[in-house]
Amino acid sequence: MPETKPETLSSRLAAQLATLGPAGRMPKAPGTWGSLAAAAAAPFLFLPLPLWVRIAVLALLFPLGAWCAGRTETCLCCKDPSCVVVDELWGQWIALLPLSAAEPLWIVPAFLLFRLFDIAKPWPVRASERWLPGGWGIMIDDGFAGLYALLVLLVCRALF
Repeated sequence: MPETKPETLSSRLAAQLATLGPAGRMPKAPGTWGSLAAAAAAPFLFLPLPLWVRIAVLALLFPLGAWCAGRTETCLCCKDPSCVVVDELWGQWIALLPLSAAEPLWIVPAFLLFRLFDIAKPWPVRASERWLPGGWGIMIDDGFAGLYALLVLLVCRALF
């Protein structure tokens, strides 16, 4: 059996993580599918965790996602390929950060708000894409969209 080159294996692993498996490979609106996958996984993988662990997960997900996104961008020879949706996972989970596992109904407005800000890209969301190179730039704009969604979600929760 021929030996697999580590670079080939790491590139494949990076692509699988960057696309969240099949979510980023959907034919239409892969960003929405990536956000939906993140929102659907959150009640099981993210929200049950204590707040400090969720913050740690987000802190680790940023460099890991940036590496995966950058590696996939290089392999595909395409700047910010639409199949890369790990940034949607990071941004969506930022939007969900203040929720607890006991509040699953708030996931829907958090999802909608995140998609709104990710698509509309109000300042500094769009500008942030250019602040950092490669995968870092791919990730950072979704972080800002997630922060916007988080803030609006907090206001909505306070009002309702």
